[in-house]
Amino acid sequence: MISEKLSKVIRDVPDFPKPGILFKDITPVLANPALSAEVSQTFFDYWSTRNVEGVVGIESRGFIYGLQLAQQLGVPFIPVRKAGKLPYETIKHSYDLEYGSAEIEIHVDAISKGQRVLIHDDLLATGGTARAAAELIQKIGGEVVGYSFLVELSFLKGQERLKGSGEVHSLVTF
Repeated sequence: MISEKLSKVIRDVPDFPKPGILFKDITPVLANPALSAEVSQTFFDYWSTRNVEGVVGIESRGFIYGLQLAQQLGVPFIPVRKAGKLPYETIKHSYDLEYGSAEIEIHVDAISKGQRVLIHDDLLATGGTARAAAELIQKIGGEVVGYSFLVELSFLKGQERLKGSGEVHSLVTF
């Protein structure tokens, strides 16, 4: 089962990016081509029947499997980035993280009115970043189909923050 394989290779890095945080490092997954391909296929198998019309990847680790998933689904990949990183006209949204605050942005023309999009990131913690991405998508007229994560930290209750705004699918939960 994919969740068991992932839980064996994802490593814990204590006190990163600041003291008290236990970081879940997915780089060992990326270093394993067979496992990484299985991750991509598992995401595709799950989302391929859900009428996804675009995949929003959250900077930066959400770009890794988000782009692959968009390509497999045959739909556009839409980047959501930290403020000041996109070159064209954007809208921004500020939000709180589990260890600070941040601001993300999306191009104003990235999503068509009514377009059904999936939000993808590597990790669901408190849900703040994913919720902020959903707010951006809704502001420009898109519809959030769901959320896709490699890792979920269930003790931080991120799913509660996303409740009612789309289906949540994670490959491994800690």
